Amino acid sequence: MKVKLHIWRQSKASTAQNFAQDGKMVVYELDNVSKDMSFLEMLDFLNDKLTREGELPVAFDHDCREGVCGSCGIVIDGIPHGPQRGTTTCQLHMRSFKDGAEIYLEPMRAKAFPVLKDLVVNRSAFDRVVQAGAFISVSTGAPKDANAILVAKDAAEKAFDAATCIGCGACVAACKNASAMLFVGAKVSHFLHLPQGQPERDRRARNLVTAMDKEGFGNCTNQNECEAVCPKEISVRVIAEMNREFVRAKLREEPPSHKRVGGDG
Repeated sequence: MKVKLHIWRQSKASTAQNFAQDGKMVVYELDNVSKDMSFLEMLDFLNDKLTREGELPVAFDHDCREGVCGSCGIVIDGIPHGPQRGTTTCQLHMRSFKDGAEIYLEPMRAKAFPVLKDLVVNRSAFDRVVQAGAFISVSTGAPKDANAILVAKDAAEKAFDAATCIGCGACVAACKNASAMLFVGAKVSHFLHLPQGQPERDRRARNLVTAMDKEGFGNCTNQNECEAVCPKEISVRVIAEMNREFVRAKLREEPPSHKRVGGDG
């Protein structure tokens, strides 16, 4: 099959919020593309061609290519990860496109995800949010038998559904506000339904939301673009849980102590 690729090329990291100042769309035409190629294999095929022709290859993120690491992430025809629902870029195959298709490839643009080169963005903002509290730091002792700590089936399923988040950033790229609430909500919900997550419940909600705001992510306006493009199909239920947990944590927060200054007069 033949494809015409319109790819964002950017040789240096973004220096301004106006991305158009730093790069441009470049057109490439490819013949003999197998419909059984994955999307990233197609990009490998393109880069091999560019290298043989003495051009710089297209930079893009990838690692496991099995849909579990969250490294890959390209906006394909305006949709993060492409047209196939519940699928990462690395799991997308060329049979999802017609012969002769024109395909537009862009990085996952957001203020908190500055473009580094071509289709590669810096998603370390997610790492800093995770470091703010998406973990259990209390000592739980030696490993327990599988059934030693009883967890209700419904609670376990909710925790597992949230834990499937791979931190790819598709939710941010799809949201008109570049909100990270689906990602942060998944981190909150993951521990919310497990007994091991209860001791740090309030602190976790406060710290994660504070870190998210500090990184410059926007707010949620409940249009559900994030759920629509999430490759793990995480429900916006986790956003509601995050909001509830944050309000609960702030209400339970101890007020600052006030010391009297001056005399008794």
